[in-house]
Amino acid sequence: MWCRTSPNIAYDALRKACGIKEKAVLQIIPTGETLGATVEGIDVAAPLAREHFALIVRALGEHGVLRFPRQQLEAPQLKAFAAHFGSLEINVAAAFQEAEHPEIMILSNIVENGRPIGARDAGQDWHTDMSYSETIAFANALYALKVPRRDGRPLGGTEFANMHAAYAELSAELKQRLDGMTVLHDFNKFWEMMRQRPGSWRPALTEEQRNRKPPVSHPIFLTHPITGRKVLYANPGYAMRINELPQAESDKMLDLLFEHQLQPRFRYVHRWSEGDLLFWDDIGTLHNAHADYGPDEPRLIKRCQVMADRVFEPAFLQGALG
Repeated sequence: MWCRTSPNIAYDALRKACGIKEKAVLQIIPTGETLGATVEGIDVAAPLAREHFALIVRALGEHGVLRFPRQQLEAPQLKAFAAHFGSLEINVAAAFQEAEHPEIMILSNIVENGRPIGARDAGQDWHTDMSYSETIAFANALYALKVPRRDGRPLGGTEFANMHAAYAELSAELKQRLDGMTVLHDFNKFWEMMRQRPGSWRPALTEEQRNRKPPVSHPIFLTHPITGRKVLYANPGYAMRINELPQAESDKMLDLLFEHQLQPRFRYVHRWSEGDLLFWDDIGTLHNAHADYGPDEPRLIKRCQVMADRVFEPAFLQGALG
């Protein structure tokens, strides 16, 4: 059985609760907000020690968003870190992939020789990655190489919403009413939302791409595999309807849930610096990439998507947390 701790627990208590010996020297420093912690004392490019792996898994469940500052990573090292936590997804759009490393997607507004080098509008509205997939996402690993700045202030922040807190603050009546219901998620919903924006580079999905990612359903409330607590698993980017309700009633309920989950008290913004590796939990959070920078303010980030094909397995949790 894995260890259980409360949110924002101090590093020493977390280490002891998880049975980690003194040789684990990394520090987990919470932001003090609804989400987020900085992890110090680890070189992500080096092989990941088991005791560090265990602390990272536990901290990811508790804090939702982990920042590893001042990292220097090549593509194989970014992949190796992310692959400790699950299989790595190759994006269905098959665009803007790192050469020889299709698991790494390039997110950028940079244009070279008249062609964009990355997806410039990736994630620019509220969503949860891979909720449209039969196997959902566990985590994202994003590594910042270039961060836009204006007057010394970093732009292009990534904002998160805490779905543990969103579920906890639902009324008892809503929890009871929606318990056991499922939500239909569709990849094409978010794709088309982005496609309708001025200057979008996105073509319509081909029939083959649509067939590879047909709509799928997931429980509206998921039990988080690390924390053991429930989360609200519905997001504005991909959720189409609540299957057990008539369409009109479903639309009203989803609007209510979307408004609830995006309240300021549930939100946290990460301001990027070059060398940041940001590792976040896709089961317990939503996210939104701020598009507050111009085409002449370069942004370059590389991403790995970790699937939830291992984190729900008891052997994974036992091996990670003891």
